[in-house]
Amino acid sequence: MPLTIRPAYDSDLTDEQWLLIRPLLPRHPPRGADPTVSRRQIVNAVFYVNKHGCSWRGLPHDFPKWQTVYGYFRQCVKTGVWERIHDELRRAVRVAEGKQPEPTAAIIDSQSVKTTEKGGYMDTMPARKSTAANATFWSIL
Repeated sequence: MPLTIRPAYDSDLTDEQWLLIRPLLPRHPPRGADPTVSRRQIVNAVFYVNKHGCSWRGLPHDFPKWQTVYGYFRQCVKTGVWERIHDELRRAVRVAEGKQPEPTAAIIDSQSVKTTEKGGYMDTMPARKSTAANATFWSIL
């Protein structure tokens, strides 16, 4: 697949990172028969949106078309690809640190438990403003 030359972004995968996740990705985008689009460029575009918070339509034009990127992203969400990548990388990090691949314990924040017992954030929400004040404002206009 031909790679187009473009400037590197701070969200781009390194060669080492790409080699780790490449086998975990689906082979082709979900729609169409356009295998000329580089999966690496699609993943780089997804990471760009994630890091910079832009809309899909706001992707720089040197990435693949936003529709292609978004379609691939949604297919990966639906099929659990992102979760599998996350789990695999977590396992690799744990093994590199000399730990078991899977965690053996979990910690629950006691503050979260207390909040849940009280009924969550609903108890701490401010009271609604009076609708009479709004009606008065609109009746003046």
